[in-house]
Formats: sequence, structure tokens, C-alpha cells
Amino acid sequence: MTLPFISAAQPSIGVDERRAVDTVLASGKLAQGPEVAAFESEFSDRLSDGRYAIAVNSGTSALHLGLLASGVGPGDEVIVPSFTFAATANAVRLAGATPVFADIEPEHYCLDPLSVEAAITPRTAAILPVHLYGHPAQMSRLGALAKQHRLAVIEDAAQAHGAQWNGRFVGTFGDIGAFSFYPTKNMTAGEGGMITTNKSGVARTLRLLRNQGMETRYANEIVGFNVRMTDLHAAIGRVQLTKVADWTDRRRANADYLCKNLRGVVPPRVAPEADAVWHQFTIRIEDDRDGFAAALATEHAIGSGAYYPTPVHRLPSFGLDLDLPHTERASREVLSLPIHPGVGPDALERIVTAVEHVAGAGR
Repeated sequence: MTLPFISAAQPSIGVDERRAVDTVLASGKLAQGPEVAAFESEFSDRLSDGRYAIAVNSGTSALHLGLLASGVGPGDEVIVPSFTFAATANAVRLAGATPVFADIEPEHYCLDPLSVEAAITPRTAAILPVHLYGHPAQMSRLGALAKQHRLAVIEDAAQAHGAQWNGRFVGTFGDIGAFSFYPTKNMTAGEGGMITTNKSGVARTLRLLRNQGMETRYANEIVGFNVRMTDLHAAIGRVQLTKVADWTDRRRANADYLCKNLRGVVPPRVAPEADAVWHQFTIRIEDDRDGFAAALATEHAIGSGAYYPTPVHRLPSFGLDLDLPHTERASREVLSLPIHPGVGPDALERIVTAVEHVAGAGR
């Protein structure tokens, strides 16, 4: 009997989402409109403690516009992790600033405040922490550093919808929070992003930047972009927003089971101050991570992912030679196992058995 393959990621799209899209299609109003406005309001209420929320077409656009609206530009430096998706540093470069790569702390894979502090120069304008794998960065210490040096804080919360640090939602600590609704995220809109801020002037600038520099048609106030979210995507996002809390509970239950039952590998850990949302369940494989992943797939029909196998600073787009030991080690060792809401009890048992088997085989 061939076992069904357990995918590393799986978007949850159902009848409710399809019905919402059909309603928008029937209305004939497809571009940014009432669905986007409703999505912004509901996201603000549910996941951003009432902050202004501005919807855009991607998480990358959320970061890019957030940096621009914060006044970051040519001549500025922004401290970022190298252990992340390239979009984090790309957004800094697209804003005309220079990304300065700092190391991560090894337990939670987020920016190490000590490394950040060492990277601050007179040109530093902002710190851009990533709440990687759904685990919050150390916002207490990073926030203190930013306040001490008068730096902006732009939070990359693309993987962390609803995660909290000391009981407070990520995306509400800094000047800007940036979220993604890519299909593999904890909630999706098909594609899209959301920017959050507590400053009304910044919120207005963001609305101008996303829509060709205008709030009123043909009254362009600044040079802007076309990075609007459509009502089709917002309609999906609104439905998903009503479900993400339950999905997060399932992710947490799955993570609890795996943490308690996995043998032979190093499981992830959660900081005492953190309430993680488990976008990924990331273990460490000290020897031959890629061989381990291949064995899971070919012998046990279990998918996995190495997020991220090449540090951003070493990608051809940046090409830097830096001393970031925790980043380098993580890029060699991390492997994320399936944890999404579609992973049920039987699949969890299969994952535990398979990991123990592969680990015992010495791969």
C-alpha cells in the first residue's frame, strides 16, 4: 500500500473562500474597494490592537513601503538578519538603503540583540527584526536598543500572524509591522500583504504610496506605486481571518505532540516571553540534513523544507563574506517538518516514526 504524501505546507481553501470570491466577481467591482477596507478594519481589530492597517499586494511591498514611509532611503543602513527569506533584505535595497546583516540567536533563529548592537553605526536608521517561523524576535531588548539610538523599528511579521511577545501582538512594537498572505502562510489571501502602524501621518503616506500617490482619483500628491490589493484577495483574507485562530490552535497542538514524542533530533524551543504561532516546526540535523530530508520523502512519503539553505548575505544578489556563525550553522542544519492544520493524528504518528527511523539509521 502506497502511503499518502504528507506535504510540508498546505493552504486551507474551502467553500467559504470560494463563495466570497464569487460574490466579488458577481459585483463587478474587482479592484481595491469595500472588501479591502473591511479586511483592513478586521485585521486591525483582531491582530493589531486597533492600529492602522493598510493592505497591499504582497509582504515584500509591505516591507518596502513601510521603510519608505518611515523615511529610510539612500545613505541609510538597516540592520537585518541574514537567516531569512531574501525579501527582507531586498526591501531595504529597493528603498535605496543598505542592509547590514547581523547574526541570530541559536535557539529561536531571530536577531541576536548583541549582534545588532555591535552593528549600529552613525548611518543606522532602522532595525528590521524577522519573527521567523512564527516565533517572535526579542522585542524587549531590540526595542530598548532602538530607543537608545533613536532608530526606527520595522517588524517583518510575514510568518507570525497572531504571535505575541509578553502578551502583545507582533507588528505592534515598532513603527511598522509587515505581514504576508502568501499561500503557505498561516493565513492567506491568495497573495497580498498588510502594513500596520500607530501613526496617522505614516498611514496616510502608505495609502498614497500604494496607489500611484493619490487618495483622490487624478489628484496625485506624490510619486507612488501600484501595489494595491484587489477585492478578490481581500475577500479570501476576510474569510481566513475568521479561521486563523483555530488553525493556530491546531498548529500549537501539533507542535506540542512533536516536541513530546520526537527522538533523535533537536526540537525547536519557545522563549518564556513568547507565544509562537508555529508557522514552521524546525528541527536541527547536525549531519547530512539534505540526506535526512531525502530519506523522509523517498522512504516515508513525508515532505520537509530547509528554510533557509543559503544565508542572504551569501546569495549572488548580495555576495558578502561575513562572520555570522549562528546563521551559517542554522543554514546547514535546519529542517522544517509538516505542522500545518491539515496534519492530523495519524500523520503526526507517521512523522514521529519516520524521524526516529531516519535518525536511527544515521543519516
